[in-house]
Amino acid sequence: MQSFPIEPGGIKWLLITCFGALVIMGVVFGLLALSMTGARSSQFEVSAEGLRLRGDLYGRLISPVDLVLSGVRRVDFAVDPGLKPSWRTMGTGLPGYQSGWFRLKDGDKALVYLTDHDKAVLIPTTLGFCVLVSPQDPDGLVRALQSLFQAS
Repeated sequence: MQSFPIEPGGIKWLLITCFGALVIMGVVFGLLALSMTGARSSQFEVSAEGLRLRGDLYGRLISPVDLVLSGVRRVDFAVDPGLKPSWRTMGTGLPGYQSGWFRLKDGDKALVYLTDHDKAVLIPTTLGFCVLVSPQDPDGLVRALQSLFQAS
């Protein structure tokens, strides 16, 4: 019997491949950690500047002139199933946490920060999307936004 071992490959390509895989895993782990942090620490702030969404990559400030404050309301997905997020276009979809850009069942675009569907609040905008959030105090958020509406 004769044995013919493989010609050793260049170590350079192996190192490049391993390094690339480690970088990709690091980015994925970092994004997952950011999402998990956002699920526990996101905040929705109402002020004269508008509605500020803080938490993860999708946070932003929405001016009061861009909010349709007369349409702000609590959402019951059993009554309004068309408002339920159905297709994630750019965001996080973990068990118990949805964040980012979604298409709703009715086809509308939404910026979503949901952890509890029973506490969902719909905030329409004039920007071509609505905001769907689940604050700890949904009625308090609705009242704060309605008082912003009355002040403007």
